[in-house]
Amino acid sequence: YGYRPLLLETFVEKDRFTGTCYRAANWLHVGQTQGRGKLGPSGKQSVPIKDVWLYPLGKGFKNRLIR
Repeated sequence: YGYRPLLLETFVEKDRFTGTCYRAANWLHVGQTQGRGKLGPSGKQSVPIKDVWLYPLGKGFKNRLIR
């Protein structure tokens, strides 16, 4: 498609795992999901809350994302 990835993203179910391997590998913890799922219109938690981790694939990824 002619695009070069800037970062990797993964989701870790926080009730089951701590994400230690991502922290040790210098991934960035950027927040949590709300646990609503794709079709959760009620706004209530319908799937487990997950931690969101990012791994930049190069320097200056933030500046390239906002371009």
